[in-house]
Amino acid sequence: MLVQRPYLMRAFYNWIVDSECTPHVIVDATKPHVDVPQQFVENGKIVLNIAPSSVIAFSLDDEALSFNARFSGQPMQVYVPLYAIEGIYARENGAGTIFPEEPAYEKFDMPLQSVEDNKEANPSTKGSGKKPTLTVVK
Repeated sequence: MLVQRPYLMRAFYNWIVDSECTPHVIVDATKPHVDVPQQFVENGKIVLNIAPSSVIAFSLDDEALSFNARFSGQPMQVYVPLYAIEGIYARENGAGTIFPEEPAYEKFDMPLQSVEDNKEANPSTKGSGKKPTLTVVK
């Protein structure tokens, strides 16, 4: 079966917004590929307000949540893979859910530092750490 989290995430987000409440997500900022403002991370977690009035360029697909927002007046692009989202709730009344663990996401359970240490210990691991580039071939 497919993973549940993308479907549950969209359903709860729409329900909270349609109920005229403010959706917040709980993010495990230690997971790989999470791009959030680190100065607001506490105990490896961050809570993000994802209300339509608080973010721009909002995108929620089967892989990730992304948007632009201001943090302490500074604009920032936020990117959170769905495996790093632990739950979603309405700020006003706490209604929402904590997502169940899913076997498909277990490979992402290793904190980011451990993943980087693993790459250093095993240089044959795919990926050199460099960003991919495109080259025009004539």
